[in-house]
Amino acid sequence: MPARSVITARQERLGAELRKLRDQAGLTVREAARLTGIAETKFSAMEAARVGVSAERVRYLAGQYACDDVALVDALVAMATERGRGWWEEYRGRVPSGYLDLAELEYHAAYLSTFQSVHIPGLLQSEEQLRAIFGASVPRLPEDALEMRVRFRLRRQEILHGDRAVRYQALIHEAALRIKVADSKVARRQLLHMLEQAERPNVTVRVIPFDVDGFAGVVDPLVYAGGPTPRLDTVLADSQHGAAFLDAEAQLARYREVLRKVEKAALGVVQSREFIRQLAQGM
Repeated sequence: MPARSVITARQERLGAELRKLRDQAGLTVREAARLTGIAETKFSAMEAARVGVSAERVRYLAGQYACDDVALVDALVAMATERGRGWWEEYRGRVPSGYLDLAELEYHAAYLSTFQSVHIPGLLQSEEQLRAIFGASVPRLPEDALEMRVRFRLRRQEILHGDRAVRYQALIHEAALRIKVADSKVARRQLLHMLEQAERPNVTVRVIPFDVDGFAGVVDPLVYAGGPTPRLDTVLADSQHGAAFLDAEAQLARYREVLRKVEKAALGVVQSREFIRQLAQGM
């Protein structure tokens, strides 16, 4: 297969998983090459996602590595055989590449869970809200760039409805609900919009109020995307250094625990809806 000119986060993940399988088999690249008859340079290219890999080769490698996790192998085969261009590719070169990787992650997720401390989750933002957010960018975005980002985020939100509607949980701190990115009218309509979205059977919104006890150590926002098997889960973690896709076993375990802590602190679904409704009435 020819070398790729663009490598997506999902393609990198497939390569990383092939590398993990080799490592778990206790093989170096040279040893794996001798075992399988595949050139060392080919191994390096596959594991770095510089070239594609066929379904047959994924199954062959899994067999040589003595991997008996059928669900994992089937999921990797599915990743390897993806040939269609997702809708997000229409925006390549017109929005930051990280936006595309996020859209692809969401599209393929079995479920999504997010914690947000100071922002309404992007999938729940009203058009007014996201226009205000992008309009406040420093330096200021040109009008065409702003419109492109608005359209892209609205397109992302389509995963919450339709035939491919994903199961989605949003854990939102009260601070995010109270921050006004524009004015009180926009803030109120945003809260009402979120309540409408929470009526969907696949959408759960829960609030962490200011007065909850013992809520410490959880600040940075995150998105947890469930994979077809837990090993293929992914975390998108935001920090002062930027966003990063995390998938190491220890990292996934850590963020599962973070989410359990946040869920424990959050109000129930009915309480959260009433909390948001009362807050909207006071805007």
